[in-house]
Amino acid sequence: MGVVIRTAGEGDRDLVVRLLDEAFQDDPVSSWVFPGEEYRRRTHHRLMAAFADAVFADGRIDLTEDGAACALWLPVRADEHEGADDDPARLREAVDPGNERVELIARLTGGIHPTGRAHEYLWMIGVLPGRQGEGLGTALIESVLDRCDREGLPAYLEASSARGKVLYERLGFEFAGQALDLPDGPRMWPMWREPRTR
Repeated sequence: MGVVIRTAGEGDRDLVVRLLDEAFQDDPVSSWVFPGEEYRRRTHHRLMAAFADAVFADGRIDLTEDGAACALWLPVRADEHEGADDDPARLREAVDPGNERVELIARLTGGIHPTGRAHEYLWMIGVLPGRQGEGLGTALIESVLDRCDREGLPAYLEASSARGKVLYERLGFEFAGQALDLPDGPRMWPMWREPRTR
């Protein structure tokens, strides 16, 4: 039986935020942005809500029908540059004003994001911890990559773990240049996938 996927609507916002919050509690980058389990439990959901709101406004969130996994995609135009210079500061102010890392992660990932070619950006993909390893993330990604292949669009993401990097390589993504080493923190891998011709 295949994975049933639908596009999330505004009515799914709370579900998406809860899912992302739970899925990324132990993620190396989330743990760096919000050090300490108790602090992360109290605060992390606000960053996930900001990300979800941004994608609801300008992109698309794919959700498995059972609500166990979701993927946040943003279309990026060839002439589009990363957000305004004050976007990371506004994000920090909205999410956790005293936490410089909220702003820093936005600036650093924005600084390595490719420009000059239209592409689909997989901003985040989250699977509930108890459902990981069932192929839900792969199904979510493949549904968009199939469309990318049909339309001749590349795709981009930043892997936040070595395990994720291996999964993305299986899906045709390749390491794109230089890794991003967060100050006193984990490594992220920018990854690019050229569309496949049939």
